[in-house]
Amino acid sequence: MSNPGYGKRSAPNQKPSSVRDFDHLPPREAAVAAYIDLLPDGADISVKTLAKVLPYGQCAIGTVLRRLQAAGHLHRDGIVVANETQLLWVTRTHFSRTARDADWWEAFVRGDVPPEARRPSRSRAFILLAALGRANPALSLSAADCAMLEPQVTEWFERGADENELLHALTSGLPTAVHHAASLVRRRLADKLPPVRIATPPPPPVPSGRYPAECRECKAPGPGDAMPDGLCRPCRGDLAPLAGPPGTVPHDDVSSRVSQVRANMVPRQDRPRGRAGVTVRRRGAQSRTTPPNSAS
Repeated sequence: MSNPGYGKRSAPNQKPSSVRDFDHLPPREAAVAAYIDLLPDGADISVKTLAKVLPYGQCAIGTVLRRLQAAGHLHRDGIVVANETQLLWVTRTHFSRTARDADWWEAFVRGDVPPEARRPSRSRAFILLAALGRANPALSLSAADCAMLEPQVTEWFERGADENELLHALTSGLPTAVHHAASLVRRRLADKLPPVRIATPPPPPVPSGRYPAECRECKAPGPGDAMPDGLCRPCRGDLAPLAGPPGTVPHDDVSSRVSQVRANMVPRQDRPRGRAGVTVRRRGAQSRTTPPNSAS
């Protein structure tokens, strides 16, 4: 914040804030304007201060402020402030979310622009009732009607109803001629009032990843949710074997079969590399000579 009495000054009579307020500006100017718009009145928006908090240098910030002034979002005017000992030339900076032309800024500096008139805030229920005539012209309501029916619509919202449910209850199956829209809406709001809805707890979170379908150590199949760390129970040191899906071989049988097959295999370094007619030996079996040109 700047010293009291200085810094950003918001211009009056601005339109409500929107995400598209500065779409007409280049990206850099739009980013700086959006940042200044969020600052409270009295905030220091000098070139040096903005350059410290934004990813632009002082020269770039100075250029941006001049372009915002040309676009009508910024206005700087100088005044003389005097005290008992000296005269000071002070620059006042006004910012407007709504772009203004030069004539408007001149009238504002002269004091010819009226102050901003604050509009009364409208509730969610009042807004729905005021827009009811857009859904069906026969249900157009006056401001007094909206204020009268506002508590009933608020009760619908408190019971968990939304705008679509309310519009369906009020506009579906209307009679051919609606003689008094407010009376019809009041009667429907009372007759179709929904019960109090109890909020249901959200479902438990589901793990995002999938566990492996086989043990990464012994390759034994099994249900993935039983192997969160990728290891079956025997490989983790548990006594109980991991039961696989229906129709699969138990883990113990797989291990014994693998051991039997490995026991009957000849080590790689002892395996002969001859052609047909060379004697081939296996552990636990007699020698067998493969005749030349015999069918395999």
